[in-house]
Amino acid sequence: MADTVRIEIRHEPFDPWQETSAYQQGITAGKSGAVASFVGTMRDSNEGEAVQAMTLEHYPGMTEKHIREICEQAGKRWQMLDCLVLHRVGEIQIGDAIVLIAVWAAHRGDAMDACRFIIEDLKSRAPFWKKERLANQERWVESNTTGYSK
Repeated sequence: MADTVRIEIRHEPFDPWQETSAYQQGITAGKSGAVASFVGTMRDSNEGEAVQAMTLEHYPGMTEKHIREICEQAGKRWQMLDCLVLHRVGEIQIGDAIVLIAVWAAHRGDAMDACRFIIEDLKSRAPFWKKERLANQERWVESNTTGYSK
């Protein structure tokens, strides 16, 4: 497990680069040689249709617990020093940051692999529910993308 893990679920928009920089200021200097980050943002389309906005719901308490378990699993596989996971809920607009994952490690391989593992598990198993607002309707998203273009 990482020395420090911070997990936050937020209703308000955030700047992922400012959050990463601020978090890094509190980390013991010189321990990490690498930081890998992932920022997921709101797209304007999904499944071939224009999306105007999205409401993201979660199960309070359960969601944070699940994300912590993901980070613990990553910490058992890779040498993480610190980990930051921020995730939005509520009304999300096009271009808004939805999720930030940042992993600090002594070496780039550990940081990059742990970061990838955390986002892939979070996207496939964490208890979040998305409702997209289209021009004439709303719809629940039944499954997440694979993370690759078709």
